[in-house]
Amino acid sequence: RPHVIVINGIITMVASGQIVYSISEETSPGTTVGNLAKDLDLKVQDLEHRGFQIADGPYKRYFDLNVKTGVLHVRDRLDRDGLCGRSAKCPLELEAIVTSPLNMYRFEINILDENDNAPIFPSSHIVFNVSELAFPGERFSLPTADDADVGSNSVKSYKLSPNEHFSLDVQGGAESASAELVLQKALDREKQPVVQLTLTALDGGKPARSGTTKILVHVIDVNDNIPVFSKALYKAQIRENVPRGFPVISVQATDLDEGLNGEILYSFVSTNKVSDIKHFSIDGVTGEITVTGDVDHETNAALEIRVQAKDRGQNPRAAFSKVLIEILDVNDNVPEIAVTSLVNVVREDAPVGTMVGLITVKDADAGPNGAVELKLAEAVPFKIENTYKNKYSLAVGGRLDREKTAEFNISISATDGGTPPLTSTSVITVHISDVNDNAPRFPEPVMNVYVKENGQVGAVIYTIAASDLDAEENAKISYSLIDNNHKSAVNINAATGEILALQAFNFEETKTFQFQVQAKDSGLPPLSSNATVKVFVLDENDNSPVILPPYSEQSSVVSENVPYSAEAGYFVAKIRAVDADSGYNALLSYHISEPRGNSLFRIGTSSGEIRTKRRMSDNDLKTHPLVILVSDHGEPARSATVSIEVAVVEHTGDLQTQFRHVPLKEDSFSDLNLYLLVALVSVSAVFLLSLVSLIAVKCYRTNSNFSKYSAPVITSHPDGTWSYSKSTQQYDVCFSSDTLKSDVVVFPAPFPPVDAELISINGGDTFNRTQTLPNKEKVRTFCSDRKNMLIQNFMVSTNPKKVGTRPFSPLCGISPSSYNTQQTSRDQGDQFLKFRNRNALPFLFNTGL
Repeated sequence: RPHVIVINGIITMVASGQIVYSISEETSPGTTVGNLAKDLDLKVQDLEHRGFQIADGPYKRYFDLNVKTGVLHVRDRLDRDGLCGRSAKCPLELEAIVTSPLNMYRFEINILDENDNAPIFPSSHIVFNVSELAFPGERFSLPTADDADVGSNSVKSYKLSPNEHFSLDVQGGAESASAELVLQKALDREKQPVVQLTLTALDGGKPARSGTTKILVHVIDVNDNIPVFSKALYKAQIRENVPRGFPVISVQATDLDEGLNGEILYSFVSTNKVSDIKHFSIDGVTGEITVTGDVDHETNAALEIRVQAKDRGQNPRAAFSKVLIEILDVNDNVPEIAVTSLVNVVREDAPVGTMVGLITVKDADAGPNGAVELKLAEAVPFKIENTYKNKYSLAVGGRLDREKTAEFNISISATDGGTPPLTSTSVITVHISDVNDNAPRFPEPVMNVYVKENGQVGAVIYTIAASDLDAEENAKISYSLIDNNHKSAVNINAATGEILALQAFNFEETKTFQFQVQAKDSGLPPLSSNATVKVFVLDENDNSPVILPPYSEQSSVVSENVPYSAEAGYFVAKIRAVDADSGYNALLSYHISEPRGNSLFRIGTSSGEIRTKRRMSDNDLKTHPLVILVSDHGEPARSATVSIEVAVVEHTGDLQTQFRHVPLKEDSFSDLNLYLLVALVSVSAVFLLSLVSLIAVKCYRTNSNFSKYSAPVITSHPDGTWSYSKSTQQYDVCFSSDTLKSDVVVFPAPFPPVDAELISINGGDTFNRTQTLPNKEKVRTFCSDRKNMLIQNFMVSTNPKKVGTRPFSPLCGISPSSYNTQQTSRDQGDQFLKFRNRNALPFLFNTGL
């Protein structure tokens, strides 16, 4: 009797001296099968030197023997289905060998089946064709499923998806089961042409595995249905005169059968009225009825046709229907338009309602098809009015404007009341004659013309072109000047509109002027319009710079003295010049032209101030003649020169600037001015003698504060220099520090400045100025001469015309300058004073002089 041993789920049996192990398939490699050495009563310590091993054989590769412990392990995957197929048992016979002494032991490993395979049908779907006349109880054999497992893991049962027509009959056996499909309820192809089922096979494993296949039951048709029309009566309407082949209507019948049993053929059924169907035909397949002859409403207003639908089964079945066709009348006559009279040309100022033409319209149809409506096909300033029945009139219906549209192609349409309506169109051409209703137009109400000065007399400076929307004589334009205050300056060509210059313009005299131009047409009455022409004279560089006194006299040399001890930057003289031009043409620059390479003196390019470059040396000449070049920035540039002789003196006491005196223009000196001058001197003598010491102290004390006062310079115009007006006079206050007399003189400048020159009293003006002051001793000397200065000022205030021009030197910190006579103003706390013809004396008193 065999002895059974169970170790870790592995069954070991020892029977008749042979050991049998049982292990499940698909066991993982490394799983222990059993302790073979122990089961064979072998000593573990002797296994290695006795060479304990598994003998070679077909199953050796699946197992591994540990020679140190004698334990047998699974080495490779065990697939019972591949090793033993469908055998009930799967024993693997192996042999173990030892030496010293040599011995062989046989043992057996039985592979146990696992439910690792699901049932499989031979095909994924099964098809049956069953007639819808099959009786319930009819059987259909089903294929069996195959399962690679054996025993209880093989296929044991089948089941069918729920349905109302079929059931499943399963016959089971010890090893396998089979099934049959049984019809339970009659089939109807028209309701369900295909029955889809699912057959499932189940094995006996735990858990059970299953496999499925699809069953498709096609229901075979039987001709058990007759065709059925969609309507018992079909109605159609067609118009007369439709072309042949015109589709009338399509009849449609259906048959629930299939194949030939469901195919339908259509046909007409003959009746006594053969004429009803001779103009029509029917398509046997589609059932479409078409026209094959001439259809006339007047012959037959309505037709009745019988139609048959028959299937193509072995025993064909048929159905019938009626088709009622109504023939509709057609509006086949087009209205005719006739123009009986027409005015071809209409004035554009014609009033609304003016008759243009008479129109008659006809239509051969009767009833609504003959009722015609006449209207304009598009929007035009005309209208159509019905005068009597089919008589119409064409008249002006809105404002006409030849300038917008000179010709109208009036499209008139006549439409009858037919269905569909018929329309005819006629085009009438009407020409619009011109009326002088548009005045000439200038492109702009104000035109700017830019002319260079010194241009050629008679040159065309501008061409005016006005336009007139009218035509012919109404659009012929002539030009003229109106309200022209410059008749000597310009003229206009009446025909061409060319504006001619009658003189050469001078920018310095006239910068701009304007006049009006009138454009007049030749209509009756004529129309005109005006435009303003503004002429801007552009400056040319036609004026050379003019050097201002005291260096302005031609062919004369002015002497200036410089002390030998003068430091670098010592002020020598200041050259001032003006240019009557503007812009860059009047932007002046100063240069020392002779001697070239001068190393002792320099001049400010923009200021005109001559200063020393360095201290004097013993090697320097005692006299230095300088030629100063003043040039503008025009194209080409113009220039002027002045000669100055600078003498170097040893002592400051010898320093005396030589001025040239401009001779006074002597006019008759009135007795009244003389009396006033004597009175002024008498009254002022006592007052001035009492204040002389105070003024001297004041000048001495304020000498240290002179740095806060800047020497006034000529104000710069935005174009780069002064602008001038001949209507303005210029006044110069001239003082001399080393003479016994100081003058306040007035002279008419050739180009007096427009902008007033400013003298800063508080030193806060915004102009950059350079200050050159005499020594304190000369200031005190000059201040002591205020009496003579006041007398001269009084002479200016009483009769400025009798006083000439005299240069002057700085007085108490105020540099020489020219003062404009326009106004007195204040700016940021700085007081700027300007002289007028009658206010010279109050100015001197108010400023502390």
